[in-house]
Amino acid sequence: MKLLMGLVQPDFGDMYIFGEKIGDDSFEYLKRIGSIIENPYFYEKMTGRQNLEMHCDYMGYHNYERIAGVLDLVDLQDAEGKAVSHYSLGIKQRQPIARSVLTKPELLILDEPINALDPKGIREMRLLLQKLNQDYGTSVFISSHILSEVEQIAEQIGIISDGKLRKEISINEIHEYQAEYLELSVDDVSRAARILEQSGKCPHFTVVSDTVIRIYDTDISGKEISALIVKNGVGLESIGRKQNSLEDYFFHLAEEGGSYDPFV
Repeated sequence: MKLLMGLVQPDFGDMYIFGEKIGDDSFEYLKRIGSIIENPYFYEKMTGRQNLEMHCDYMGYHNYERIAGVLDLVDLQDAEGKAVSHYSLGIKQRQPIARSVLTKPELLILDEPINALDPKGIREMRLLLQKLNQDYGTSVFISSHILSEVEQIAEQIGIISDGKLRKEISINEIHEYQAEYLELSVDDVSRAARILEQSGKCPHFTVVSDTVIRIYDTDISGKEISALIVKNGVGLESIGRKQNSLEDYFFHLAEEGGSYDPFV
């Protein structure tokens, strides 16, 4: 992200954005991008509106009328006249978004945009990003460790582990891997595994931990499995039907170094 924004220089290779190669003297393309990378800063003694007006000036975007609409978009219309130093944490988290979308960017680059947000703030951010993409045609490039949120908003996923891009894949393709399974929590996982194996009723199961087993045979009922386990003297703490998540996909991919099998 820093490379694309010209904040650091590449050691090797070429970069392309909007179909054009980025050179040492490239800068015009930056007018088409909005970004939040690391900690965004504002002039604390100036109001939110004054900070946005100044941003318009140095970006060469002299449409001050858009400021009101952007403040409304991120629910900051009641705070525009306050000095930034008087902003609450929630407002401070939305002000950078207002600045990043002010000039109607074609591409929005966001580094961990939902870090430190409360559940309400995370939901608002998710809805805002979806609105920007669907209503305004803005492409959004996000880095995030909160995979459950990424799964809800992303169309294309790039998985990075140990500094390497392990996989680039669409969210629809990931959903094809998301096998449904029964998860059992038991007090004797070795004995429970033997019971399942000897029964011949569920050939696809895996021992996840010292207490957890996942059964991937979806045609077998939880009631039948419960009866089988308990009847043979194994303590059953819990049982429930679940589905592999993006998090499961990530860890399997990272651990296997590029391959993924939901039954392993």
